[in-house]
Amino acid sequence: MNDDMTPSSRDVNPWAALSALCIGFFLIMMDTTIVNVAIPGMLIDLNADLNQITWVNSVYLLTYAVPLLVAGRLGDRLGRKPVFLTGMAIFTAASLWCGVSGGVETLIAARALQGVGAAVMAPQTMAFITTLFPDNRRGAALGAWGAVAGVATTVGPLLGGLLVGTAGWQWIFLVNVPIGLLGLVLTVRLVPGGQPRHNRRFDVVGTLLSGLGLLALVFGLQNGQHYGWGTVFGPVTVTGVIVTGVLLLVAFVGWQRYNPREPLMPLTLFRRRNFSAATVAAASIGFALTGLYLPVTLFLQSALQLSPQQAGLLMVPMAVSGGIAGPVAGTLSDRISGKWVVLTGFLMFAGGIGAVAAVTRPDANPWVVALALLVCGTGAGSAFAPMANVAMSGMPPGLMGAASGTYNAVRQVGSVVGIAAVSVLLQARLSDSLRSSATAAAADLPPGSRQEFVDGVSRAGTSSEGFGAAPPAVGDGLADLAARTFHEALAHAAGTTLLLLAGVLVIGSVACLAMVPRDREEHRTRKEKVEEPVGAAR
Repeated sequence: MNDDMTPSSRDVNPWAALSALCIGFFLIMMDTTIVNVAIPGMLIDLNADLNQITWVNSVYLLTYAVPLLVAGRLGDRLGRKPVFLTGMAIFTAASLWCGVSGGVETLIAARALQGVGAAVMAPQTMAFITTLFPDNRRGAALGAWGAVAGVATTVGPLLGGLLVGTAGWQWIFLVNVPIGLLGLVLTVRLVPGGQPRHNRRFDVVGTLLSGLGLLALVFGLQNGQHYGWGTVFGPVTVTGVIVTGVLLLVAFVGWQRYNPREPLMPLTLFRRRNFSAATVAAASIGFALTGLYLPVTLFLQSALQLSPQQAGLLMVPMAVSGGIAGPVAGTLSDRISGKWVVLTGFLMFAGGIGAVAAVTRPDANPWVVALALLVCGTGAGSAFAPMANVAMSGMPPGLMGAASGTYNAVRQVGSVVGIAAVSVLLQARLSDSLRSSATAAAADLPPGSRQEFVDGVSRAGTSSEGFGAAPPAVGDGLADLAARTFHEALAHAAGTTLLLLAGVLVIGSVACLAMVPRDREEHRTRKEKVEEPVGAAR
């Protein structure tokens, strides 16, 4: 059965179709990072704490990650174009809801719906590329697709800074509405229908296990510091929630292994060495790329006291370098082994993050930070596109939808775990640094003022105090000392947190070394006498 929407795949311009699809993908990726630059303003305007504001980002990533596997199958069953259009419509409407939200709880709910729309769209873009372009042109197309992801994640803070500084944080969401409407019109006109539909069964058990497992794991990780790693309510503890999440995810993998029908994530995909290695690498780069912006943005705005526009401006080199590196790396992966292109990108990205961590001091030169971020952008852009090419190369058509959904889902799981891990580590390090720095600074104060000073500075790390222009609430005449102490502690906490991301990228580099040259993977595909059934789980 074919889609009824026009144009048909026979008379379509693949690059024009890709440009329409990339509008939706651009919005998806931009909204993974655009919130970060608005965090200091939202903390104050919404009277929220750092944990609540972090959930504005995390819930989007979570509801983006969980439905991805199902969304890939929806495209196979109902047609990729109508599913993509549905996802874009949901995303655009949710963006409008975000922009008119008056409280942090409403904003979190709207962001959750926005993530669902993103999840419905994302697998369709990658699956479309594999059918719109032949093998010898797919690397260039994926390069453009990867460049969109790299540029979008770095343009997010830039555009966010401009909007927050001029129109208010609400416009980081409202700007999506006209762009989303344009994307809907162009998709209808330029993207082909006529894609084959397959009668897929939905793995309800697998969907519940994976969704609940991810929710429990992310909730436990991100809120651990908030609950002091103790009791959440009644007999429920943070440790118990995390363990439950891990066990549910283990049960999900087991169910995929023994599901007698059609599993949500066919484990036969992971028999392909390049797909397995690229998927691990994708999770690690998702972890690092998404986790990078929270500590960097807080450092730039709250420690260096830059305006949102200035902080966004420092992201320009990262955006430009990522946009240039993506297409070049994608085209290069059509000519040489993508393994070495991806590995080079990973090492550059890790080195750039290490450089940023090394200069996180209250007296840092902002342009030195921008130079280090340029290296980050070049590395991320160089890795993103060829990594997808390596993952999908030689994949049988019957597994393409499942492979696209699985690859994107694992990458997003890395992203959502990354932002949760970064959030909890940053809060923990900031709490420790504030307490120790405030105690040291208070040593020269009169005895009667010391405890008030230490308590005031320490409290600033768990509320909106300290993150804005006003210094932490302390005794008379101590505001300047309190502000300096807070800035030093925040800079130290941000630098320590960034080292976690560099370490995760090193792990991803090891996965890159496990990749094999494309000709070996294609040789294996040609040797397969019978195409593996989609539902095979063994």
